[in-house]
This record gives sequence, C-alpha cells and structure tokens, in this order.
Amino acid sequence: MSINNQQVAGYAFLRGLFEDDYFPDQVVAKGKEILLRLCARIEAEQPADLAALYALTEAATEEFNALEAEFEAAGSEIETFAREEICEDFGFVADAYGYEDADLAQLVAARDW
Repeated sequence: MSINNQQVAGYAFLRGLFEDDYFPDQVVAKGKEILLRLCARIEAEQPADLAALYALTEAATEEFNALEAEFEAAGSEIETFAREEICEDFGFVADAYGYEDADLAQLVAARDW
C-alpha cells in the first residue's frame, strides 16, 4: 500500500504501544495496518466533507473493535493508554489530510473500547 502524503508516510503510528511491552507487537502492527489502510482510502476516495471522512473512520474504528479480541487473547487489552494513542493517531490522520475541523470523538464514535 503506497501512501502519497509525506507527513503520513514518515509518521510512526501507535509508537507508544510499540514501546510498551504490555501490548503485543504483532497485534499493534495490525492496528498500524488499519490506520495505513484508512490513509490509503482517504487518498483514493478524497472525502468531500467531514461526513464522508467519518464514514471512513467508522469502518477503521470497527476494525479496531474486532482487534480487541486479539489483544485480549495475547494477555493485553485496549485500555486507557491504548485508547488515547489510537485516538491521537486518528486525529493525526484527519489533520494530515486537511480535516483540521474533524471532531476527535466523532472520528472514533463507533468504538467499543
């Protein structure tokens, strides 16, 4: 998957989770892939407004919801620190693609973690 946005291409997604041994790298890497797929979809579809962006982030958030089971199976969970890291990265993505007015809570409104 090729990312054209240089700000995004050079960004270390979920860095804090990779640096914390509580979170299994193989599961965190799947979360990073979710965020990269979101970026690729934004580049491909170029959402015209926040509603269109929120539809894309909702799909990515649902993928994180499904990933919760893998965290739990590995003896971890999407807890407070992880939630903050994931939400911050959703916010970074919105900003990087010019959606500075995006509401962080709305970006991940579908979350169940």
